[in-house]
Amino acid sequence: MSIDLHSIARRAMDRYGFHHQFPRRVEQELRGLDAERVLRSHRGERSDLRSLLWSSIDNADSLDLDQIEYAEYGPNQEIRVKVAIADVDLFVHKGSEADLYAEHNATSVYTGIETFPMLPPKFSTDLTSLKPGEDRAAIVIEFAVLKNGDVRRGDIYRALVCNKAKLVYEEAGAWLEDRGPAPAAFAGIPGLETQVRLQDEASGRLKTFRMERGALELESLEVKPVMMNEVVTALVLPSEDRAHYLIENFMIAANGTVMGFLEKAKVPVIQRIVRIPKNWPGIVDLAAEFGTKLPPEPDSRALSLFLFKRKAADPVRFPDLSLAIVKLLGPGEYMMLEPGKPPVGHFGLAVSDYTHSTAPNRRYVDVIIQRLLKAVLDGKPCPYDRRELIEHSAWCTDRDKASKKVERFMQKVAAAVLMTGHIGEAFDGIVTGASEKGVYVRLLAPPVEGRVVRGGDRMAVGQKVHVRLTDLDPYQGHIDFERVNPSRR
Repeated sequence: MSIDLHSIARRAMDRYGFHHQFPRRVEQELRGLDAERVLRSHRGERSDLRSLLWSSIDNADSLDLDQIEYAEYGPNQEIRVKVAIADVDLFVHKGSEADLYAEHNATSVYTGIETFPMLPPKFSTDLTSLKPGEDRAAIVIEFAVLKNGDVRRGDIYRALVCNKAKLVYEEAGAWLEDRGPAPAAFAGIPGLETQVRLQDEASGRLKTFRMERGALELESLEVKPVMMNEVVTALVLPSEDRAHYLIENFMIAANGTVMGFLEKAKVPVIQRIVRIPKNWPGIVDLAAEFGTKLPPEPDSRALSLFLFKRKAADPVRFPDLSLAIVKLLGPGEYMMLEPGKPPVGHFGLAVSDYTHSTAPNRRYVDVIIQRLLKAVLDGKPCPYDRRELIEHSAWCTDRDKASKKVERFMQKVAAAVLMTGHIGEAFDGIVTGASEKGVYVRLLAPPVEGRVVRGGDRMAVGQKVHVRLTDLDPYQGHIDFERVNPSRR
């Protein structure tokens, strides 16, 4: 059976209110762009940091590179870090056709089948992508990582940069953890290996400091389809390693530095928040099922310690526990913060002031924050009034949730396509949900989730079971199982 996955993905984009194709007016605007002239006109106002050993770490297939990193030792055993962010606003001006398209979608949507970029590829994968070997305009965020892992926030300024190497998460992570050879990208670039080791040292300090203060280390169950000749050949679960943590820890420190910079400038800003969970009693009850007593009031440190112990005790079931905790914590949101008002904070990251600024090719909030930064740097009025920031906060929150729905639906579609031809076969799985809405099981291999339509009574979350695939519908992303006796498989 031939299934047009791209058509399904585009219909899903339509269903959730996204544009999936750039209109002609955006293409016309691009044809009139003189990129060299734009770069020449702004080159004199930037620090020239092209000689530094910048590098990026991203997915193998990522072309929209937003962030590169550099580190050096400072006094008192501190490590000074520079994070360069693509200057998207240099080409994508507020109110332009490309900007209006990006404002509507508010995020790139990654379905695994097809990527729907927020910005035209001419920008996101070319002019505003920090590609290796290319001189690019950037906003540099500096911070110092102290010996104990605390952060001293530093300067923010414009610069001209050049990425020396694009590293891939899996390869860099295996090397950092002594599970694999040095990435091939190091070849011919003296000093880069030592440079990335120093970045990893800084990341380790940051992670230890955050974990001690209650940051939550959770794992995702969002599978990624492996495609070959437009056919789904496998599903893989993302794995967290030291390369992922390096980028995450630098991102968190950079975003906190940006937030502090804008708060000090007394301009309204959009903050990224995860509120103190209202359903803390639900988290307490869940922990009690594992023999752990959490405090009656929300306590991120106690929750972090519980998660750390559960991951060590049962790594197979930990992703499902992570998902349950995420649901009880509640979703992240964007919210306008008035100057001088205390920030709401991000419960999951254990930070008090946080925003999104490090992915302007992929998220519209980051473009807004970049414009706020540049207005402060230039001594100009804030380019957004409070009403606009409130409206953008609400819309970007809505689009963030909608994009996750598209991506989850396409994961189910890809899973159903992969399981085509396996009806009647039995598999080992783990119960991931059991309520009046139904019972759901995730297979151990491949990592496919479906509903138990027969034999699901008396199943409990976390229980290992044997199920048989009975039916599926790739167009709706439906997968049905029935419970079977292991002896009758």
